[in-house]
Amino acid sequence: MLPSNQVNLTSPVRGEIWRVNFNTPITIPTPPYGTPQSQLPTTGDEIYKIRPAVVVNIQEMWNLQLLIVVPITSWQPRFQVNNWFWLVEIPSDLTNQLPNDSAANTFQVKSVSTQRFVQRIGMLTTQQTDLITATIAFCVGYTPPKPSPSSP
Repeated sequence: MLPSNQVNLTSPVRGEIWRVNFNTPITIPTPPYGTPQSQLPTTGDEIYKIRPAVVVNIQEMWNLQLLIVVPITSWQPRFQVNNWFWLVEIPSDLTNQLPNDSAANTFQVKSVSTQRFVQRIGMLTTQQTDLITATIAFCVGYTPPKPSPSSP
């Protein structure tokens, strides 16, 4: 087994849920309670601790030790009531192994070093992963190109 700060680069694949250390440096799992905001490695609403995240990048071989992930948070009814569309609901089940109903926070999509991957949790369905990536596309304003009219 690999040390917790190293991941077999072939392990994390699209749709898998991993515990990812979003803190800097990765040797400190979470800043002590009461740490002033000015001393945190993140700013504002950025994620700063170890939390579940789903891998969303395609499985191509780039010479980078980076993967694109979307952090996962606990589902709260206010997400739906307030129409926070960027939070994609993920019901807990035996395949994803999440302890409770959760949400993929597509507004926090990040590229992270493979050294930040701590432990595999579970797997999402292809449909769930596709919905998450489609929501990312919507958040950044992507619209598919319209087919060009064919020439006579």
